[in-house]
Amino acid sequence: MGTRTLVIAARFCGPPASANGGYFAGMVAALAPLSVTVRLLKPPPLATALRVEDGAEGALHVLDGAQAVASAHPAALALQPARRPGYLEAVEASRAYAGFRYHRFPGCFVCGTQRARGDGLRIFAGPIAALGVVAAPWVPDASLDRGDGKVQPQFMSAALDCPGYYAVALADQMMLLAEFTAHLDRLVHIGEACTVIGWRIGSSGRKHEAGTALFDGKGELCGRARALWIEPREAVS
Repeated sequence: MGTRTLVIAARFCGPPASANGGYFAGMVAALAPLSVTVRLLKPPPLATALRVEDGAEGALHVLDGAQAVASAHPAALALQPARRPGYLEAVEASRAYAGFRYHRFPGCFVCGTQRARGDGLRIFAGPIAALGVVAAPWVPDASLDRGDGKVQPQFMSAALDCPGYYAVALADQMMLLAEFTAHLDRLVHIGEACTVIGWRIGSSGRKHEAGTALFDGKGELCGRARALWIEPREAVS
């Protein structure tokens, strides 16, 4: 398919000057014919024309000028979600969201506490100790509409991002998303009372793996993702 251009609007930030990782991964995945693992090599810049080039065996390469931003490679996702809490359980869990006490990036499109309704996703995942998960309610707003009453895929990918961080960052330590593999079973509807969960898969040194899943208003699984989070050696602003 040659070379394409990808631009991440400023609205869809994670840290102030870079894209939310899950949203970015969803935008890259939309350019691939198969499910992919997106590897972030540097924070994706905002409002910048990024070049997307085809690689061997279905790979994609995202570049900012000559600098590599990300790569994507076909990958299957073998992930079974942890036990799903009910929607009202997720509402109650969100009251204990760690980001209400302290948030490194309060302007994050997905989990930022400073984002208004209809602007950010406002997914505030709090712990449910008995189930070993964090959980949050999510009611997608009209700005996410694909045009047919369903949520655009990149926003479901974004929703599957930040709950994974809160599942593994027990001390609210700084982490960056390094790899993200999402699979969407079907799109949820605008205005639907959804539940998003995250759980720890495993940790090794500075590397932490998390699983996330998204359920519709009927409690049916609609999307899942596996993420690798890495604690940086140096401080990130």
